[in-house]
Amino acid sequence: MSSPPIQFHKIWVEQCEATGGIRQRFGLDDALQYLIGEKLFSFVDAAEDDADFASELPAFVTEIRRIFSEQEIRSFLDELEHDKFLAPNEADLGIEDETDEFDDEEETILPNPVRAAEELLRFSRIRQLLTE
Repeated sequence: MSSPPIQFHKIWVEQCEATGGIRQRFGLDDALQYLIGEKLFSFVDAAEDDADFASELPAFVTEIRRIFSEQEIRSFLDELEHDKFLAPNEADLGIEDETDEFDDEEETILPNPVRAAEELLRFSRIRQLLTE
């Protein structure tokens, strides 16, 4: 007997269930980072190109709003906005410090402005979904 195919667009259910254990074991900040900062961002990205993911997005957002209080969500988003978009470090911008062992000059790879704009728009959409 074969198992039913994995429905990746429903993976959010398991991720929400895992969040309770993460919160209990590692704390609120890690739980927020896991579910919103990682999983929801990836899910919204997938939903932009896949109708199955897009159809599950409202239920996922509703469950996140059930798991975390409005104040917890707002605080997390404010901190994320400040740290990643308003005062990002070089790693957040995708800047890598590459040096050639034969060259004394440092080369810097500049951030991709299109990718950065897409991330900022995704963040704005997530803030809107979670706070309205």
